Amino acid sequence: MAKTRISISLEQDQAERIKQHAEQAGMDVSAYLVHAATRQMAESDAIEEQFAEVDALIARAEQAASGLLAEPAPEPAAELTEQERREVEGALDLAHGRDRHGCRPGHAA
Repeated sequence: MAKTRISISLEQDQAERIKQHAEQAGMDVSAYLVHAATRQMAESDAIEEQFAEVDALIARAEQAASGLLAEPAPEPAAELTEQERREVEGALDLAHGRDRHGCRPGHAA
């Protein structure tokens, strides 16, 4: 099989690290880079194959959603009573993990 030469540009420290790693692996730089690139391509192909069904499902859902009309924004709610406001604030504090003084447990006020 005929070989093709590819030229790449690297920072000096990158080139030195690659040379060191290639030597440690008992390979020349070209073989080391081909091996690394081939391994990366195989990994990417495997990931794409694994998620192909999910990607297709998302694409179908996005296509179906593009034909839907957006719902109009709801009318603003009437002003809350003081009691309702306190209840909402209390519920939000619980959801955010704050105590009745507005402090998160374990955090200074």
